[in-house]
Amino acid sequence: MLLRSLRQLRDASPCGCLRSFHFSTHTPPSAPLSIGSPARIRKLIAGQRDPLLAKEILELSCSFLPPKPSHLQTLILKLARARRFSVCLSLIHRLPSPPSPSLLSTLAIIFSRFCRPDLSLVSLRLLLRLHSPHVLPPRLLRRFLSALSSHPSTLPAALSLLQSLPDIRSHNLVLRDLCRSRRLSLAIPLFNRLNNLGLSPDPSSYRFLIQGLCRHAQLSSALSLFEEMLNRGLRPDSLTYTTLLNALCRKKKLCEAYKILCRMRLWGCAPDIFHFNTLITGFCREGLPLDACKLLDDMLTNGLVPNLVSYTSLINGLCAQGELDKAYGYLLEMLGKNLLPHFSIFHALVRGFCSSGKNEEGCGVVELMLKKGVIPHVETWMYVAAAVCVDYDVQMLNCIIMKTVREDEWKSTRVVQVAPLLDDVINRLHHMNLRGTL
Repeated sequence: MLLRSLRQLRDASPCGCLRSFHFSTHTPPSAPLSIGSPARIRKLIAGQRDPLLAKEILELSCSFLPPKPSHLQTLILKLARARRFSVCLSLIHRLPSPPSPSLLSTLAIIFSRFCRPDLSLVSLRLLLRLHSPHVLPPRLLRRFLSALSSHPSTLPAALSLLQSLPDIRSHNLVLRDLCRSRRLSLAIPLFNRLNNLGLSPDPSSYRFLIQGLCRHAQLSSALSLFEEMLNRGLRPDSLTYTTLLNALCRKKKLCEAYKILCRMRLWGCAPDIFHFNTLITGFCREGLPLDACKLLDDMLTNGLVPNLVSYTSLINGLCAQGELDKAYGYLLEMLGKNLLPHFSIFHALVRGFCSSGKNEEGCGVVELMLKKGVIPHVETWMYVAAAVCVDYDVQMLNCIIMKTVREDEWKSTRVVQVAPLLDDVINRLHHMNLRGTL
């Protein structure tokens, strides 16, 4: 509708107005054509979801008004975000004045997000052709630095640009990207060169390098860097502790991890639930769920409330070590806090109880599972069915099946798959019961 109106206005040429003037000398002169104010045109362009349609609106508006730089800049960014890179770059040359540094830096970030660092480099070269890097604000140059340092192909250009930014924030930006891309051979010399440049590493500098060392399984170097950080009077942040605790747990150094957790408050960082969950998962993974239970008590002492991850790791660890009654207690505590576990937690308890001959407890877990609206897995039903076949109780199994029917969960594929198995089990039990009475 809008494009039809614009085309009609474009086709209304001045020649048509002259022809009507020849036929009638009393016709007043036609008013100048208008499709709205420049602000209205810009709003129309920005509101179009299709970038090519927005470009056609701009082309039609140019028949009546000269293009405004703001119109072109809005369209250029819209085309870039839609990955119309060739059309976007062609419109840059139509700007009445050189592109602004803000526009070029925004384009560089967009190109980088779409994995086109070559176009980010084109934007930087165009900027340096128009302006000297020494007159540009550091905040703007850091945007280019972020776009270039995240890709290996443009990393040399980022390091070259870094020479004109002698501040710690810019160096941390490159250091972070180097560690994320596992380029420690470049990250470590850059970190060591900070003092020569008159820059003092801050907690972020240490955190980025510690994360990079832990990703490369260089735990001893990461711990040495952590001690250096403390000796310099710097306070590690929460992410630094999370990285170290996770690395120590994966290396099975649980005692060292627990010592760091206990000293965190002395070093100026109160442990949070993520730190405790990291150690709980580590202890349970190494078959020490009872020690993990003590960590859960420590968590409550520190005023923290265990979450779904805390209980899930703990119950799985207890079930793996045969501590079924303790695991069932934590399950009830979990449900009392309105935390609904994954069906695998119920399954671990059912498997443990049924495998150890506690069939009544296993069926009780299934009943609790159904009350909470959690659909049992096929293997969960198999454990219950196998247990009932050995030491059967017809009324108990009938009660469980009727509860399942009332829960209206037969539409689930997992439950439908086990339905023939349940029918076979119940028929066999009825048959055995009848034979016993005869």
